[in-house]
Amino acid sequence: MQLALLARLLSVGRAVLAALRGRLGALCWSLAPLALPGWRNSVPRPQLEQDRDGAVPTPTSVNYHFTRQCNYKCGFCFHTAKTSFVLPLEEAKRGLAMLKEAGMEKINFSGGEPFLQDRGEFVGKLVQFCKQELELPSVSIVSNGSLIRKQWFEKYGEYLDILAISCDSFDEDVNVLIGRRQGKKNHVENLHKLRQWCREYAVAFKINSVINSFNVEEDMNEQIKALNPVRWKVFQCLLIEGENSGEDALREAEKFVINDEDFDRFLDRHKDVSCLVPESNQKMRDSYLILDEYMRFLNCRNGRKEPSKSILDVGVEAAIKFSGFDEKMFLRRGGKYVWSKADMKLDW
Repeated sequence: MQLALLARLLSVGRAVLAALRGRLGALCWSLAPLALPGWRNSVPRPQLEQDRDGAVPTPTSVNYHFTRQCNYKCGFCFHTAKTSFVLPLEEAKRGLAMLKEAGMEKINFSGGEPFLQDRGEFVGKLVQFCKQELELPSVSIVSNGSLIRKQWFEKYGEYLDILAISCDSFDEDVNVLIGRRQGKKNHVENLHKLRQWCREYAVAFKINSVINSFNVEEDMNEQIKALNPVRWKVFQCLLIEGENSGEDALREAEKFVINDEDFDRFLDRHKDVSCLVPESNQKMRDSYLILDEYMRFLNCRNGRKEPSKSILDVGVEAAIKFSGFDEKMFLRRGGKYVWSKADMKLDW
């Protein structure tokens, strides 16, 4: 009898320990910033320092790369087609609602190419949801522009604040060298067409350019002033290990890299363009909140993209602690600006 009772007690004890172990696993993401023994090495040191130094950052502006698939092959791309996964629409909406609850004011949809999924219907429905249901002040998209049709503007244009089109050169031969082209479509001609549609449908027009070894000597003053975007975001070509650099990367971007002096010379050549917004590698690496296709925050502080757990599994607050996000740099680089088209004084 005593042996049987002892065996039952041992069995119950094992069950209790197993339950506690499972509960500890569920709590580990909130406890990890305290640097508990055994967890220190699982979190990059810069993240731990950030968590100790201050409060959890607010996801004021979020970049959601919901797809990695793209119809272009830009040689410097740092978010490459490593998976074909896209969240179901309702799950994506659930995550966006969680972000709004946590303080998100601006959402930017990116990729890959956002208009590849369901011929633009997927991103259109997300844009409408964020503006109509979540009532976000700003909803934007970054696209290469090659797949956008006028019918999309007719259906979803009223819900979109900003459309940013990536254009790295106004020389089609350079665009071909970079990989920003598909078939015989002229990227620059398409850019002007999209500019006109943005006027017609009251969408603020923005241009993103990555400055690299193929375009660093180009003079874009005349073309940018003629297009008159609300912002011309100029990035320095950035290497991210595992994406466009290193053994497991899908791109080899080393030949596109320029130094800081070359980047500064390009900026100086275009200093009279009033809408110019320059972003060096230093500003860019830590000052963006990036969500991948699984809704995981990506930490780029160590030169590669290290994912948190998905906000859908652990919540926004737990996941954002591991984002490496520098909120002060975000504000210092002008990350918060007049981003709602309702507040812009624009000549459509």
